[in-house]
Amino acid sequence: MSAPTPDRTADETWTVGKIIDWTTAHLRKHGSESPRLEAEILLAHARKCPRIQLYVQYNEPLTEGERGTMRDLVRRRALAEPVAYLVGHREFFGLDFRVTPDVLIPRPETETLVLELIAAAKQLSNPQILDLGTGSGCIAIAAAVNLPGARVTAIDISPQALAIARENAARHGVAERITFLEGDLFAPLARDARFEIVASNPPYVPDAEMETLPADIRLHEPAGALRAGKEGLDVIARLVREATAHLAPAGTLIIEIDPAQSAAVRALIAATGAFGTPRTIKDPSGNERVFAATRVDSPLA
Repeated sequence: MSAPTPDRTADETWTVGKIIDWTTAHLRKHGSESPRLEAEILLAHARKCPRIQLYVQYNEPLTEGERGTMRDLVRRRALAEPVAYLVGHREFFGLDFRVTPDVLIPRPETETLVLELIAAAKQLSNPQILDLGTGSGCIAIAAAVNLPGARVTAIDISPQALAIARENAARHGVAERITFLEGDLFAPLARDARFEIVASNPPYVPDAEMETLPADIRLHEPAGALRAGKEGLDVIARLVREATAHLAPAGTLIIEIDPAQSAAVRALIAATGAFGTPRTIKDPSGNERVFAATRVDSPLA
């Protein structure tokens, strides 16, 4: 006999604890790598409470409305819809960001880039920072929150993504210090615009690898923010080449990459002749995740 489920057993008292246990087992069976955490996040969303409160509500029964909401969330998660999209938000760098399928879900690896950005910016009095491909705005907003003297420009080609980023900036009280522009990489900028720091988490997935991505990424996250040509370097190559026109003297370029692209990105940076020897920064898993390169030549006229 199959195990009882919240939607099939009418006479069972489905408490918070029982729902968490059942959902954990169900999501594990459907391939979740962190089923207990996901079960708690989804249930907290269904009950409209902080996740920590579930532990003091363990023996409380769910209402019919909560069970119905949870049933739908679990069904969708079992079909690989990302938890962040189901609940509508994701934590990044200690801040809560609204996310929708119009933007990539912020990931811990990108916090490595933000840490490097903040370290570089703290050596400057009032840094001018450019975030290319801002998506949810997580990099630009984390920088603005942690660098009160900074002015940030955030660019994205997607108007839908920019709407989410603007909402997140307002939520965190930094909208007045971030200028949002729509366009492709540097295209929306004035020709004489210069920045001390240019940062980006660009698309870097090779075309052939798109079909090998986990289902929650492949089926639900925006392909345009992931796919980057045969070698996964189409956007990074443009970014490195065009950055020299908008970096101030001694300005720093900071880029997130796929660790497998490390040698290729190093060669792209060297080919410009505009940067000193780049540094690679490892993410918490020990992978070379971020390149930081400082401009050593004079800015273009």
